[in-house]
Amino acid sequence: MSDTVLVLNSGSSSIKFGLFDIAATEPSLLCKGLLDEHEAKPGLVVRSPAGDDLFETQREAADADGGHLFAEMLAFIEDRFGERSLRAVGHRIVHGGPDYSGPVALTDDVIAKLEALTPLAPLHQPRCLAPIRTFTAIRPALTQIACFDTAFHHGFAPPASRFAIPRRFEERGVRRYGFHGLSFEYVAGRLAEIAPELAAKRTVVAHLGNGASLCALRDGRSIDTTMGLTPLDGLVMGTRSGTIDPGVLLYLQQHENMSVEDVQHLLYHESGLLGVSGLSADMRTLLASSEVAAREAVDLFVFRAAQQIAIMATTLEGLDCLVFTGGIGEHAKEIRSGIGERLGWLGVRIDAAANDGARERINGSDSAVDVLVIPTNEELTIARHCMAVLRATETIS
Repeated sequence: MSDTVLVLNSGSSSIKFGLFDIAATEPSLLCKGLLDEHEAKPGLVVRSPAGDDLFETQREAADADGGHLFAEMLAFIEDRFGERSLRAVGHRIVHGGPDYSGPVALTDDVIAKLEALTPLAPLHQPRCLAPIRTFTAIRPALTQIACFDTAFHHGFAPPASRFAIPRRFEERGVRRYGFHGLSFEYVAGRLAEIAPELAAKRTVVAHLGNGASLCALRDGRSIDTTMGLTPLDGLVMGTRSGTIDPGVLLYLQQHENMSVEDVQHLLYHESGLLGVSGLSADMRTLLASSEVAAREAVDLFVFRAAQQIAIMATTLEGLDCLVFTGGIGEHAKEIRSGIGERLGWLGVRIDAAANDGARERINGSDSAVDVLVIPTNEELTIARHCMAVLRATETIS
């Protein structure tokens, strides 16, 4: 009998998951899928590693905790892979705060500490923690493991970690943490595999999706990133504003009579691509649109991404390699091309044919910067961390 781990990657409206066999030295994907609780008919879809449909179900209305869909997920896994023992559930947790620099088995005390971090990631943290409670209710003996988006950046030191505010706030944990760490960790490892000559060079990874951020890498380690205390900072995102003049927030409260809650909702849910375009938060929709506002939203996204890649290059004192990942970074050739054009002064040259074909390496022969497209795999990173935690505590059969 071999062992498996179930990996949950909770987003703002859906949960990606994967079941991994962990009998060998590297996790092996058995099936993957999506649990969507926010459609009119909440549903569960399970697919093979090749993308073939294995199982699908829908419900007429969402139950409060999603427990029924999780129970159906487990029932399918046990029916299909019953000869394997489910050893643990691994969870992507967006914010680990100052205490967690690596994966950890979940206890009541750990969960309480993570709940206390909700004000730092109000859109994400509750969504990450909700499945933990569900699995505790339906499978209380099952080991659950937290893997943190902030952990990859945990080695940050001043000045990169510091805000220019009174130090007493820094002592209370108000500092730059960074996010998308599970993605950046995977890409850093994959870059070392496919282009080891680049691993030690000055690299910026652009994780571009509905949530978006940059990471400056040196020797495979994060030394700077665009997100800070919360996942609001940095690049323009689907519905999030990214970097904004703090005076705008004061103005909204003082002169538009907006409450703190109103401003929070505006910044997390009504801004970014959606706010600027007035049309959609989906880059695919905007790229296909002929509306002027859609084009302006895309232009702002590209402008800010290129601008902040240059900031990361300043931290690195140069730029040798640029990597695109995430849903937009992997699939939107127009965005990669636009960013490359704006970074021409840094020596970035993107080959049009390679970019159109979404090849792994898309820089032109005359480019001073290597430019790659590397699909991310946060679920595999979580599975690897779960294996490490399990093997540190007990022998896997």
